[in-house]
Amino acid sequence: MACAVLVASILFVVVVGMRPSYDPYGWLVWGRQVLHWNLNTDGAPSWKPLTFLFTLPYALFGRASLYMWMVTSVAGTLAGAVFAARIAYRLTGPTPERRYAAIAAAILAGLLVLGIRDYAHFILSSQSDTVIVALCLGAIDCHLCGRFRIAFILLVLASLGRPEAWPFVGLYAFWLLHTAIRTWILIAAGLLSIPLLWFGIPALTAKSWFVAGNLALNSPRALHENKITGVIDRFLDLHELPVHLAALVAIAFAIGRRDRPTLVIAGAAFTWVVVEIAFALHGWPAVPRYLFEPVAVVAVLAGVGVGQLAAALPRLTRAPALGPVAVSALLLATLVPSAQSRVKIEGLDLKHERARTVQIGRLRSIIAELGGAKRILACGQPVTEVEFQSVLAWDMGLNVGETGYQGRAVEKQGRPVVLIEPVGEGWKARALHPTPAMTARCAGMVARTSLT
Repeated sequence: MACAVLVASILFVVVVGMRPSYDPYGWLVWGRQVLHWNLNTDGAPSWKPLTFLFTLPYALFGRASLYMWMVTSVAGTLAGAVFAARIAYRLTGPTPERRYAAIAAAILAGLLVLGIRDYAHFILSSQSDTVIVALCLGAIDCHLCGRFRIAFILLVLASLGRPEAWPFVGLYAFWLLHTAIRTWILIAAGLLSIPLLWFGIPALTAKSWFVAGNLALNSPRALHENKITGVIDRFLDLHELPVHLAALVAIAFAIGRRDRPTLVIAGAAFTWVVVEIAFALHGWPAVPRYLFEPVAVVAVLAGVGVGQLAAALPRLTRAPALGPVAVSALLLATLVPSAQSRVKIEGLDLKHERARTVQIGRLRSIIAELGGAKRILACGQPVTEVEFQSVLAWDMGLNVGETGYQGRAVEKQGRPVVLIEPVGEGWKARALHPTPAMTARCAGMVARTSLT
């Protein structure tokens, strides 16, 4: 299965022709700049240790690290669907008479995780949020299989990606310490790595050791209405009502049967939402993607609910698979209108991402036409629109903070810059406000690529 996921991820990256969004290019810059002893984590993207653990070793492979991260992101997403299926299969109870119900629950859980609202967009833009979902679901799966040490390691990795996971890794460490006393070295190393990587590296490379939290406080995507109801609305909006109802069915069966694992998993999803509400009340943005993890658990529980309901139907001796198929088809039928809307939206998103890939490819061409990074820097700070700031830094071998993001606003500022602005699917560039000493060497610094 791991090989299948890896091959499918490589094919996806090649066929789709995707490129990362703003944040992933910044993460790639981090890895490269460490090799040059020039890491600076001030400014966007906000510091995230999990991605740094990948992009640092990937940086040894030069520009290939871009493709390595894209494959990693897609593989993590697909792995999340596999873990969801395994959890739903196990929680449904794959006894001989319930085998088809467990299989239906597994397939449905995997599909519903991939069907989370905007999930496809984050796959196409190589974000880490879907990878963190896979780590959380993988921890649950490993725990149910009795692989407690691996479950703890996966929770630590998830905690390096999202601070909402910190309470869970702490509680699990406490439980694990009392269950398997010989794991105290692993627990100590895991727990110490979280503050060390979250705060230690920024303390050495930024103006503040709390740079990620400071940036989050100024997010334009923060909730401006009631924080509590706002977070709950964002949570519920990430999947359709039938999915939430199917999850409630699973919880009802679990209460009736005193199924502790299912109830604990449901309680963990509820707790994550509560933690996100607390973060929102503190002033952090609580954007919908921070709620992917509990919604993924809801998707798993929905699959379990369908499986439990199908198994509860009178057994059809001649067609034992008919019950699970009928119940699954009924749930999927209720999701058809929203699925059609999602397909249309993601089709447009795919078209946009492919056009963006073409434009990013042309950015390297215009940098070369201008004479390369050294000549550009000799004529002023390179400046572009904010969405391409990290891409420009990556292509020029700079830290993200060394490139400007004001776009055309720099024309009125009077300082020496090289404005590289997107136009259509291409670029145009020119030096602005050179000093007298720069005039000779910057004369004729004008370039333009194809705009379509």
